[in-house]
Amino acid sequence: MLSWLNVKIGFFLAVRQLRRASLWTTALIIFVMVLTFLNLVVVSGILIGLIQGSINQFRAQSTGEVIISNLDDKKYIENSPNLLALVDTIPGIAAYSARYIEGGTVEANYRTRKEGEKPNVAATQITGIDPHDENSVTNLSQFVVEGSYLSPGDYDQILMGAYNLRQYFPVENPGLQVLDNVGVGTKVRVVVGDVTREVTVKGILKTKVDEVSRNVFFVDSQYRSMIGRSDGNIDQVAIRLEPGARPEDVRDALIRSGADRFAKVQTFEDAQPKFLKDIIATFGMLGAAFSSIGLVVASITIFIVVFINAITRRKFIGILKGIGVSGAAIQYSYVFQSVFYAIIGSAIGLVLVYAFLVPYFERNPIDFPFSDGILVAEYGETLFRVGLLVVSNIIAGFIPAWMIVRRNTLDSILGRN
Repeated sequence: MLSWLNVKIGFFLAVRQLRRASLWTTALIIFVMVLTFLNLVVVSGILIGLIQGSINQFRAQSTGEVIISNLDDKKYIENSPNLLALVDTIPGIAAYSARYIEGGTVEANYRTRKEGEKPNVAATQITGIDPHDENSVTNLSQFVVEGSYLSPGDYDQILMGAYNLRQYFPVENPGLQVLDNVGVGTKVRVVVGDVTREVTVKGILKTKVDEVSRNVFFVDSQYRSMIGRSDGNIDQVAIRLEPGARPEDVRDALIRSGADRFAKVQTFEDAQPKFLKDIIATFGMLGAAFSSIGLVVASITIFIVVFINAITRRKFIGILKGIGVSGAAIQYSYVFQSVFYAIIGSAIGLVLVYAFLVPYFERNPIDFPFSDGILVAEYGETLFRVGLLVVSNIIAGFIPAWMIVRRNTLDSILGRN
């Protein structure tokens, strides 16, 4: 049974032992605990952050916080003018961009191609946008790497996604078409349905969001006539919210107003494909598996430290038992020492993670080929890992203390094995 007297005596002995312990030894043990904590949090946080960075970019550069799209059985969003009027009335919306989206092809060597030559053509998604509205939602102009961004009056000019061009996407794949020798100022032929238009490449756009970098952008006023949308019906609306506004609240407000009768209304999380959520879960499990190695190492370290400490103080432990101090109180003293190391190490680790590492990676994301990776450290998960470290230290501190304390008191005093 748990005796509070033994707990108090054990706490007293632990404090006394820590005060008399070598400063360098204590610092080294705490340093090991800090490294273990960082291993528990940072490894899994970076793995998850690799995917989370991609999700954040997709939200910022494509969907916004809320995305409205056509119903599965409809080609476009019906009653779009009334829907946009409704969007204007919903509180919390900072900006939105209405898009016209159709599949089409872009051909480059149609003027010089000789009979029998392979066409220099690529199939792609072609999107009509209001340049100002789109930029207010996705900051698209920041990702123009050559040429310049579209202006509202640009006629027969396009913004070309870099992944349509071989110099930016040199992949040899028979199923993936890219254009050769196309740059700013090149005239290309765009075909959408039965409509063909010769246009000039005004700018080249490159982001780590494939859906954006594989796109071709027209000014919407021209694109509407190409796809025959004189009724103003659109395919998609990307919405950026004001700071502090919740995507779920805006989504629910649109649904309550009847927007779901004509369109699919989703938050950016709702729109995530299942495979992406599965990847996040898988990376989380991998991170936990790698981190568990560090947890085992920390437990072994505490075990060795406590065991050596107890062995060297075996005579002192025997004397304590001889004067009436219970073995349980002595065991508690070593458990308290182990908890001290874990808590101090975790506290330092928490400061490092939330005061330095998380802000640092937000300002300086890791430049992965397909995303800007960040460090994901959710408070609930982090506190759970603190608990794991403390529990493992309790076990690692208790076992060697129990092994020494259970020995015969007289043998311990006399130093006999």
